[in-house]
Order: sequence, then C-alpha cells, then structure tokens
Amino acid sequence: MFKQMSSKTGVLSRFLLRQDRFRIPIWLLSLSGITLLTAQAFTGLYATEENRQTIAQTMVNPAMTAMVGKGYGLDDYTFGAMLAHQMLLFTAVTVAIMSILLVARHTRAEEEDGRLELIRSLPAGRLASLNATLIMVIGVNILLALLTAAGLYALGIESIDLEGSLLYGAALGAAGIIFATITAFFSQLSESSRGTIGLSFAALGAAYFIRAIGDVSNETLSWFSPLGWVTGTEVYVNDYWWPVLLTLGVSLILIVVSLYINSIRDLDAGFLPSRPGKTRASTALQSPIGLALRMQRTGIIAWAIGVLLIGASYGSIFGDLDTFFEDMEIMKDLLSGLEGGSLTEQFIAKLMSIIAMICTIPALMAVFKLRGEEKKGRTEHLLARAVSRNRLLASYMLISLIVGFVMLSLAALGLGAAAGAVLEDGPSLATIYGAAMVYLPALAIFIGLAILLTGLLPKFTGVTWLYLGYSFFVVYLGGVFQFDEWVGNLTPFGHVPEFPIEDVNTFVLILLTVIAAVLMAGGFIGYRNRDIQG
Repeated sequence: MFKQMSSKTGVLSRFLLRQDRFRIPIWLLSLSGITLLTAQAFTGLYATEENRQTIAQTMVNPAMTAMVGKGYGLDDYTFGAMLAHQMLLFTAVTVAIMSILLVARHTRAEEEDGRLELIRSLPAGRLASLNATLIMVIGVNILLALLTAAGLYALGIESIDLEGSLLYGAALGAAGIIFATITAFFSQLSESSRGTIGLSFAALGAAYFIRAIGDVSNETLSWFSPLGWVTGTEVYVNDYWWPVLLTLGVSLILIVVSLYINSIRDLDAGFLPSRPGKTRASTALQSPIGLALRMQRTGIIAWAIGVLLIGASYGSIFGDLDTFFEDMEIMKDLLSGLEGGSLTEQFIAKLMSIIAMICTIPALMAVFKLRGEEKKGRTEHLLARAVSRNRLLASYMLISLIVGFVMLSLAALGLGAAAGAVLEDGPSLATIYGAAMVYLPALAIFIGLAILLTGLLPKFTGVTWLYLGYSFFVVYLGGVFQFDEWVGNLTPFGHVPEFPIEDVNTFVLILLTVIAAVLMAGGFIGYRNRDIQG
C-alpha cells in the first residue's frame, strides 16, 4: 500500500532538484563557506592561548549565554571550542531557515497554487510529493553536513579534529532535518503556505527562546528545545553524539505522522481547517490597504509577539549585567571600545542594532507580499477595478513602514519593561525607546530597496534579503572579526548613531530618510510603467 502511494517519488525528487538547481548550491556554499571562513579567521584573531582565554572570560555572562548558548571548554578555549561555542547555534538557526523555506515551497505552496493537483492527475502516488520533498531536503542537509565536516578537517587547525568536525557537520544537518520535518508536519495542519511558514518560524523562535531561558536559568529547560540538543553536543570538547541521534529520532516520528496525515486529508485542505469567513466584507476589507492588512494579519501578530518576547527575554537578564561588567574590564573590548555612558548602556546600543535588523524582516515580508500576489495572478483582479498601481503599492509600503515602527516599539517596550523590573537604577524606558527609534531610518532604507526592486526588477527582490544578511553578519560579528570601518559603512545600520552612548546625529538620520524616500520614489515610477507578470 505504501509502495503504491509513493509511486514516482524518485522522478519527483529529480524534478525538485531541477527546480532548485541554483537555490540549493547558493545555500550550501554560503553556509559552509561562512563556517570555514570563521574558523580560519579565529586562528589569526586569537593566535595565542592568552587571547583565547581572554575572549573566553567574556562568554561567561547571561547575555552571551542567551545569544550563543551555554559555554563549555572555557577553561581550555581551543579554536575548536571557540568555533563551536560562538558559531554552531547561529549557523544551525540559518540551516533551519533554509529547510523551512525549501519544504514550504515544495509542499503547501505547490498545493495552494494548484500544481500538486496536476501531479496527482498523473500516475504519481498520493505521498510521492511529500516523500520527494523530504528526500531532497534531507539530502541537502546531509550534503551540507559532509561539506562542512570535510572543510573544517581539511583546514588542519589545531584542536579541530576529524571526530569533532564530523559531529559539527552532523549537528548542523540534524538541525536542518528536524525543522524540515516540523515544516512538513505544519504543512499538513495549515491550509496555506503563509500559515505553514508562520507556524514553522514560530516553532524556530520558540526553540531559540526556550533554549536561551534554559541556558541562563534552568539547564533542564534547554533539553525541551531542538536547538538545545544542537548545543548539547559540545563539539570539539566532549563530542556527544547522542543529541544528534535524539534529533534524528524525533525527526523520524514527525515524518511518519506527516505522511499519515497527508494520506488521510483531502487535497487543498488542512488537517485543522480554517473557520468559514464572513458572508459580507467589511468596509475596510474593500480597500487595497484593508485587504493587504487582512492577508498578513496573522503573520504580523505572530511577529509582534515574537519581538516583544525578544525584548523581554534580554531585558530580564540585565540584573546580572552590571555586576559582570564591573568585574570584567575586558567587556569594554567586546563592545568595540566605545566610550561614554555605562557599560550597560553600551550593551543596549549593541543589542538594539541586532534587534532592529530582526524587526526589518517582517517589514520586508509585508512589502514582498505584493510580489507574491502578483506571481499568483491576483493583483490583476485589483488593478482591473478602480485601483491605481500607485495606490496598490502605497498600501503595502504604508503597512511595511507601520510594521517596522510597531516592531521596534514593541521590542524596546519589552526590553525596557523587563530591564526596569530587574534594575533599580538602570536606563529609563525613554532611553531604551530612543535607542530603538534611531534605527527606523535604516529600516526604511531596506523598505525602500524592497519597493525599488519590486517596481523595477521584481525577479531580483532576493537581493534585499542577501543585503540584510550581509548587514547582520557585519554588525553581529564585526567585533569578533575586527572588520575595517568601510565594511560596516556599506550597510545603513553602520551609519546609525549608537544611542545612548553617542549623541544623535540628526543630519545622518535625515540623510538616511531622504535616501529611503528616493528609493521608494524610484520603485513607484518603475511599478507604474512595467508589465504586471502573473
């Protein structure tokens, strides 16, 4: 029975590989390349044991533990221990994102667009599509694991041995596999690709925060998170393989459950069907902005809760930061040697730059929703009515700007409220809120770039995500790699004054806002004149 329902799985697997023949190599080379470059860079930045032990001391604080995971091997901070501690979790999250996007693209998105129905009309089994997707994505993660392991061992760096390298690659592959199976499971529950991606990213966010809280306060809690299993391997120090086996075992259970649900549900239906909508649309829903907002309502609410929790989770550990900073002068070096204000305020400035880039993600998603509707041929129905192109694009732009502002506000409020609860004499809520708002012009530039590409070069909108990834890499790891100043200046986030330790440069913020406005204007001109592609 299963064999019959899986008929033509091999053919579909090759077809999916053909579809992603450019996307998959980019992911593989980027992820493995960043890992290898980081490992090589550590040998130059921390050449002596004294340097490595100095940086190890900076990792024993709650903030760093929440961000990169619980420290291990800190007494003998070798290159291997440093790489695994500082990069494994960060890379595993990125691998999970890759798996989520690939699985959602070839499961619920294909079904939602009607392409799966065409495949089902051919002599292909009911489970063939899901089987092919899982085989392809699992294969991609296995290949990533092998590339990473072989590359790390080939570097010949002291303490980065063969077993540790194999475990490092296996941990990354296992992280990708479990989130691929989580996405496959959610694709059976949700009736839309948007819901599948939203639930999968919510699971990833929950896994990260459960691990962060557990690593800081209760180690047992970390073992309820797949990301906690990844960091629990303690690569290059103790080399525990059982967390990888645990991850693969849970993945196998999720695969079986997903295949079973897929075999019993109707095509285009979710296992948890949506409730019926209203018989008559509201007045707001009859406008372009109301319709666009309604389509993105669930995702916006999910992101709002997420960024609020991000702020609150980091704010809750501020009570331990002052004591740590007083005892650890080396933290000044970690915070790029910035002067002015307390060390707690310096940490707020650095933390807000990361949070601002996270808040940029939902803002960009709001803009690119228009591109997604266009690819599905839905914008033609709106433009055929009394709706101009400018009005349609302006609706998505306005939603994106509001989303960016709201996300920054919620993150600042969560951080400020939690920090105020644990600090008797810490930065005021107004100070923390100001530290967030100075990044709004930089966020607007990314929105402007997204609108420009949507209007002029819709096939290259992915460049915006690459640019944001570059910005995150430069800002997040700039202190570790000691990049030249011009590297940071290539991103708008590198020009934002690091308030509250720096004075707000009004001219710079106005200039960034003007650049954003010019990009948006160019996008409107292009969108008004180009062909709409269905």
